[in-house]
Amino acid sequence: MISTESKHVYRVDKFNVPATAREEFVNNVRRVHEILRTMPGFVQDLLMEQSSDPGVFNLVTVVEWDSQTSVENAKAKVSEAYARENFNPQEVVTRLGIKADFGNYKQIEG
Repeated sequence: MISTESKHVYRVDKFNVPATAREEFVNNVRRVHEILRTMPGFVQDLLMEQSSDPGVFNLVTVVEWDSQTSVENAKAKVSEAYARENFNPQEVVTRLGIKADFGNYKQIEG
């Protein structure tokens, strides 16, 4: 039987980013990840770019958290930071023509 005991949560965001939008998008992701790295419960993060084979998504971010509670706390803190900076991520995604798929994942163990 497959166990789902791990309490860690993996936020996996997949993006189809036009070449003309890549630099701005990557800079924004790096800025957000700098904020996330300072938060309680943060474990690790990745920013990956597809290097072979055609696919729908060419950039993927993964952030590992120690619990769902840490994810919720981080989400609230990031929203506060966006408000302070007058940054609207949905506007950026729309303006740059980016398609996205977001989700939280748990590791299947065993």
